[in-house]
Amino acid sequence: MAFCSIASAASGFVVKSNINTFETITIKSNITMFPSKNTRCSRLVVQTAEEAAATQAAGATSINEDNSIPPPIGPKRGTKVRILRKESYWCNSVGSVVTVDQDPNARYPVVVRFNKLNYANVSTNNYGLDEIEVV
Repeated sequence: MAFCSIASAASGFVVKSNINTFETITIKSNITMFPSKNTRCSRLVVQTAEEAAATQAAGATSINEDNSIPPPIGPKRGTKVRILRKESYWCNSVGSVVTVDQDPNARYPVVVRFNKLNYANVSTNNYGLDEIEVV
């Protein structure tokens, strides 16, 4: 079901059925059909009520466990910072933080904007967390 395109998901339909067997057992199931342009790749998903309840319960517990949000990385937006990078045009200058990339693997997550333009008429640059100092 995760491999369907948006167009086929929008045109999909759900059939709910109750099947009574000879032994007074009722089986409730959901049948979902996602037709595609290619008839060889159409998907039919059948799920019983017990499986649906189990997947919903498992999903609910994982959502409740992931409520802890990590603290933000770097200075907040609009904070004045001093540049410590020696080879930068704006070394020892003060600029304001535009945005901070929250990806921990980003090499230069802090975007700083300055009032003064450099030789290429650029007023912003990216810096690492160790290359800035909050003023």
